[in-house]
Amino acid sequence: MLNKTGKILSIIFTIVLSTVSALICQAIVWVFNTWKNLSLDELIFQLNAPAEGTNVDLVLDFFHTCMPGTILIFLNVAVLLIGLRKRKKSFRIAVLFCAFVSLICLGNSVFSAWTKLEVADYIENKNTVSSFIDDNYVEAKDVQITFPEEKRNLIYIYLESMETTYASYEEGGAFEEGCIPELVKIAQENEDFSGDSLELNGGYSTPGTTWTMGALFSQTSGIPLNIAIDGNSMEMQESFFPGISTIGDILEDAGYTQTFFIGSDAVFGGRKLYFSEHGNYQIKDYNYAKEVGRIPEDYYVWWGYEDKYLFEGAKEELLALSQQGQPFNFTMLTVDTHFEDGYVCSDCLTEHGENQYANVMSCSSRKVQEFITWIQQQEFYENTTIVLAGDHPTMDGDFCAEIDSEYVRKTYTAYINAAAETEVPDLRREYTTFDHYPTTLASLGVEIEGNRLGLGTNLFSSESTLIEKYGRDVVSTEVQRESELMNKLNSTLEIEEEEIPENQAENAAETVNTVTYGYDPVTGNIQITIDNIQVDANISAVNVAVWKEEDQSDICWIQAIGQSEDTYLVDINARDYNFENGDYNIHVYAVAEDGTQIFIGNTIGTVE
Repeated sequence: MLNKTGKILSIIFTIVLSTVSALICQAIVWVFNTWKNLSLDELIFQLNAPAEGTNVDLVLDFFHTCMPGTILIFLNVAVLLIGLRKRKKSFRIAVLFCAFVSLICLGNSVFSAWTKLEVADYIENKNTVSSFIDDNYVEAKDVQITFPEEKRNLIYIYLESMETTYASYEEGGAFEEGCIPELVKIAQENEDFSGDSLELNGGYSTPGTTWTMGALFSQTSGIPLNIAIDGNSMEMQESFFPGISTIGDILEDAGYTQTFFIGSDAVFGGRKLYFSEHGNYQIKDYNYAKEVGRIPEDYYVWWGYEDKYLFEGAKEELLALSQQGQPFNFTMLTVDTHFEDGYVCSDCLTEHGENQYANVMSCSSRKVQEFITWIQQQEFYENTTIVLAGDHPTMDGDFCAEIDSEYVRKTYTAYINAAAETEVPDLRREYTTFDHYPTTLASLGVEIEGNRLGLGTNLFSSESTLIEKYGRDVVSTEVQRESELMNKLNSTLEIEEEEIPENQAENAAETVNTVTYGYDPVTGNIQITIDNIQVDANISAVNVAVWKEEDQSDICWIQAIGQSEDTYLVDINARDYNFENGDYNIHVYAVAEDGTQIFIGNTIGTVE
């Protein structure tokens, strides 16, 4: 009986191992064929982000590519083992062979993914503390920002995967024949910070900015979208970096009406959460288009609906906004040029033969020009600045495969009808997409004390950008490293600080049994234990605030780990947080399920 049971278990284990191994191996191949330049930052973020709004074609392609081979492996292994189950020696050889081959294939695939994603470098960077971001970051609340008496409208168009690369050699691109002639002309006739050269110039995408949400975030906040491997899932978050100031926040405070207009589901990648929280944008996405009857209820292509209808809808929205009597920020994102190979709409031509992606790029170039021309014919244009910005370099698997490795790929840039002029007209700037943050505000005629916000520099000024100061490689390396500032921003994702009345704090403190603090000067380990928490609410998290300075300028938020229903623990190393010798204030807060923060106790800790 035992022998029979052992065989059954061996068959089940080997079939499962072979099938799972086959699926993982094929999935890894599919991922890197689909995303040639996939970064670990993007992978981690997308694994934490909501799956809603994902391109259905992409999901189907995964199943069509990976499932047939997986099913075939499953059937072959199952038939082989079941057929040999009564032949003892052959059965054992088959089991060992299938298991060995599965483990070898799985190991090779995982090693390949490890290498391509540069996981070792990523881990090293995450374990290397750098003050680069902390030293160079400028918070908008800390500088004077002055709007002109008559505020200008902003139309900010993110062009999906649009690069200067697609122009011809003579125009600063990387192809013998360019495929975006209209966009080339727009950049040459307006401002792309190329100085006195007609060769296109654009923004360099650093790590943390090379996918759509990372790009939208970085261009509006001036920092990379870096989250920890164990970071909170975007599906569970109720806030998206609430501690930062963005273009949306600044324009909202200045009285702007703001709209985020896209043809896909805004939930995807946390876009709805981000733009709702930072600027109170009206979200008008694929679902909105169905609700207002702009597209049929059952209409769905590509990621939702194509740019042909997006631009038509944008005209209606802009005309309505222009009649409201308030300055507006209309931000939109195109989608047809998304990888793989783009979406061929009914207006696409075949001027580039069978090169579908080039044909789609050309179609997009024409559509953008037509849209800009229409805007320029409207009454509101005189007091409106238009920004065209590629969100990130393309992830298309083969379109840029033959480009010279020395060529520096940059995102497309053009500032149209800006209320600012470059202080050094002949200077060709070197810049990142972080620099769009202050530059966009400056293009509206806004004066920024110091000409810097986030990690960005106002390109209309003569102030040097970070890559002009430190070089592209240094900036790329440093923004990937562990930053105390970024940790603080990440740790406050779900925290909304409230001033607690003194009597309420005293009463609340009485409801907790102990908040104990321990420090080991040899290892530098700090342990804070919170016992017997008693609050009239269901707790979703317990957060600990630690600070030394009286004005709390050095405050650090750390989320405690639950040990039981009413016991939580914080176990950290003082060196990781750069805690210096001296006494530190420690306050503990419970976060209720509705987001309310409740003070539950405090103590003093000493680092020696």
